[in-house]
Amino acid sequence: MNVQNPEGHYHYQVMRRALDLIDAADHPLSLEELSGAMGMSAAHFQRLFTQWVGVSPKRYQQYLALGQARALLADRHTMLEAADGAGLSGSGRLHDLFLRWEAMSPGEYARGGAGLTIRWGWFDSPFGRVLAMGTDRGLCGLAFAEETGEAVAMADLRARWPKASYVEDAQAIRPWVEAGFAQKGEARLHMIGAPFQIKVWEALLSVPTGHVTTYSDIAAAIGRPRAVRAVGTAVGRNPVSFLIPCHRALRKSGGLGGYHWGLPVKRALLAWESARTGA
Repeated sequence: MNVQNPEGHYHYQVMRRALDLIDAADHPLSLEELSGAMGMSAAHFQRLFTQWVGVSPKRYQQYLALGQARALLADRHTMLEAADGAGLSGSGRLHDLFLRWEAMSPGEYARGGAGLTIRWGWFDSPFGRVLAMGTDRGLCGLAFAEETGEAVAMADLRARWPKASYVEDAQAIRPWVEAGFAQKGEARLHMIGAPFQIKVWEALLSVPTGHVTTYSDIAAAIGRPRAVRAVGTAVGRNPVSFLIPCHRALRKSGGLGGYHWGLPVKRALLAWESARTGA
C-alpha cells in the first residue's frame, strides 16, 4: 500500500457516506439501493469497495452494517490468555511477525518526554489522513484525522509528551508506517505510557486481525477483572491507533463502545478488517 496515495481520503469519505446511509435506512439496504442512494452504479461502488479493502469480498453491505460489531462478537470473539505473572514483558514480537515493540520504562514515562526527539509526518491511509510520530526506537503515535481535523490530532498527540522535541521528518518514519499499513516488512512500536496502560495495550496486540475482544476480557487477561472502566480508559488513551488495535475492543453487549478518533473510523476499521479476513 502506498501511504502517499490520496485515494485513501476519497475511499474513506465514500465509506463514511455509506455508513450514514445504512444507519438512516429503516431496512437493510441491498447493494443496488445503497449505491443508488450514493448516486453511483452498483458496479462502481463494488469496484471502490474492492479497491479500498484490497480484496473482493462477497457481502459488501454486511461489513458496513451497524450490527457488524455484534456479529463479530458472536463469530470472531478472541478470549485473551491471561498475561503471565511476571508482569510487563517490556518488548515482544507479534504472532503475525510484522510488528515488533518495546515499552518505555516507568521512569522514562514519568519525565513526560524530556530528552526524547519525536519525528512526525502526515500520511494517507485507507482511513484517510493519519498523523504518525516516532522516536528512534519506533512509532509512538498514530492518529486518524478525518473526523477530528488535523490540528486537533496534532495537539492531542503532542500533549501526551509535552517535554519532547518535535521535528517534522516524514521520511524517517515512513518505512514503519508503510510496513504497518501493508502488514508486512517490519513496523516498530515504542509504547510510551503508564505501566497499567502498557499492560492493556499489550493485551490488545494479541487480538488477531478480523477478530474482536471485550473490555472485560482484557481486564481479566491482565489480572484486574474488576477494572473494566479503567481498562476502557486505557484503551481510549492508546496513542498508536490501528497497530495497537484498540478498535477491536467492544462492549460485552456487542456495542461499539467509544473510539478516540471518532466512531465512524472505528466502524470503517472493523469493516475493512472483516472484509479482508472474510475474503
